Amino acid sequence: MELAQEVGERLRRLRQDGGLSLSELARRSGVGKGTLSELETGRRNPTLETLYALTTALEAPLSTVVGPAPVRGAAVHAVLTDRVQDAAAVSEVYRIRIQSGAVQRSAAHVPGTEEHLLVFSGTARVGPASAPFEVGPGGHARWAADVPHQYEAVGRDVEGVLVVRYPVE
Repeated sequence: MELAQEVGERLRRLRQDGGLSLSELARRSGVGKGTLSELETGRRNPTLETLYALTTALEAPLSTVVGPAPVRGAAVHAVLTDRVQDAAAVSEVYRIRIQSGAVQRSAAHVPGTEEHLLVFSGTARVGPASAPFEVGPGGHARWAADVPHQYEAVGRDVEGVLVVRYPVE
């Protein structure tokens, strides 16, 4: 798929998920309705300035329209951003998106593994599969990940940072 079409589809999905009409998004962003229509259908290449205006009006990060495509059907899309090891443990830092409408259940990691989630936007239901809990924007969650655990977006997609810390063997 061409980049303009991919960006257009993502814009349309964000607009529709937010319950906005073309006219309302055009009004909020200052981008013409005709231009917006052409962008959504992939018939026009957007400028970075236009994409910033649209994603700001949609209250979404720019990366949602120009970043890597999420895996269809996967609940969690994660990108490793850093890895730190000391004598006791390895910590891996991931930028994650938990997609609404799906639940990811993860098997237990090695004994002593912990996970930490800082939520930027949305509300996540995470933690042990037997007793998950919710964490919202600006919140932090911590749980033992040496038991089966889960990730789920409550309502809209969740954006955040996940740290997985496991002991060195």
